Amino acid sequence: MELATDCHPGRSGFTYPRSRRTDPPAANRRATGKDAMTSTLLSPRLMLIGGGSIRQIPEVLAKLGLRRPLVVTDPFMVASGLLRRCLDPLEQAGIVASVFSDTVPDPTDTVIEAGVAALAGGGFDCLIGFGGGSPIDTAKAIAILAESGGKMRAHKMPAAADRAALPVIAVPTTACTGSEATRFTIVTDTERDEKMLIAGLGALQLAAIVDYELTFGLPARITADTGIDSLTHALEAYVSRRANPFSDALALDAMRRIGASLRTAYHEPANAAARENMMLGASLAGLAFSNSSVALVHGMSRPIGAHFHVPHGMSNAMLLPAITRFGLAAGAARYAVASRAIGFAAAGTGDGEAAARLAEGLEALNRDLAVPSPAQFGIDPAAWRAKLPVMAEQALASGSPQNNPRVPDAAEIVALYESVWEG
Repeated sequence: MELATDCHPGRSGFTYPRSRRTDPPAANRRATGKDAMTSTLLSPRLMLIGGGSIRQIPEVLAKLGLRRPLVVTDPFMVASGLLRRCLDPLEQAGIVASVFSDTVPDPTDTVIEAGVAALAGGGFDCLIGFGGGSPIDTAKAIAILAESGGKMRAHKMPAAADRAALPVIAVPTTACTGSEATRFTIVTDTERDEKMLIAGLGALQLAAIVDYELTFGLPARITADTGIDSLTHALEAYVSRRANPFSDALALDAMRRIGASLRTAYHEPANAAARENMMLGASLAGLAFSNSSVALVHGMSRPIGAHFHVPHGMSNAMLLPAITRFGLAAGAARYAVASRAIGFAAAGTGDGEAAARLAEGLEALNRDLAVPSPAQFGIDPAAWRAKLPVMAEQALASGSPQNNPRVPDAAEIVALYESVWEG
């Protein structure tokens, strides 16, 4: 399946036109009963979706007029041989690709700088991010930094990273971040020990190849963590204050697919239907939050990853039930719809009961998928307590908590961190 949108490379670097959101007249807001606004909708120019679609990567490059890619990946993709699934079709088509495989989990600014150095002088006309969210995020960040130079922190939110030196083609190998469909990338500032949210049109890839067959063989732990990460993307996109009808439709479909398939993919890793649903769900959730936003879970999750090196999906899972409970009273109707979509509540269940079942269902899902608490993960309790004020400060500074149905202050964020310590 192929989806296309109308975006194009500019002559000097890869650029997109800037866009803005405008408020309607007050009379219109009164008529609708809420603050309506126009929505700017963004997606890759081309998405190729389906089992075995990685074999068509030469055709994708040809359609886009590209011939000299730098493939950004990680050491596991190389050592496991999975990278050959990308390189072999390119070589058979006579396309010479180079490989940068120094990506690390939770990409750092130093790795991005090394990638920019690898890019220089190579005559490359595009980047291919092949792997989980980290290689794809790394490819996006390399393209942004190669355009501007300087330090990656110059692009962190609220700055708009709207320019990139080269287009990116994203090829996910996990049903996870949805990074293949978003205008975001996450990079750790190693000097400040801070995970930075980078957002803008420069982080929106030109194309994506979404092949669920690349997820066969994933360990159960990765399947669980990446699956809950995708579910968090969909849920937060739906309850976000920035939600819109376009993101709603994507988020609901993502929640239905993930809710029906995550446990099966975890317990039956060779189940093709479950793997396909999870991969589609991840991409749909990525499109949803890229056109809406994430919220409090992600704002609080990034500092946990930066300070204690907890995998991103796992830290989301640690937080999700408690933060959902925190927001229920402020957004019960939306949480209730989400609960029904995931399958935690039946269609006829009232909003109050359905919303409560959402929080209960998320707790049960964590138990079924063996998600550890911060304490069970092995974080030192004294170190955890000492970092709570700075983690709360960094969470608020990201801007994500302001999208939550219930917006917390720093003291409430600290209390939430304390509440999830033991699970």
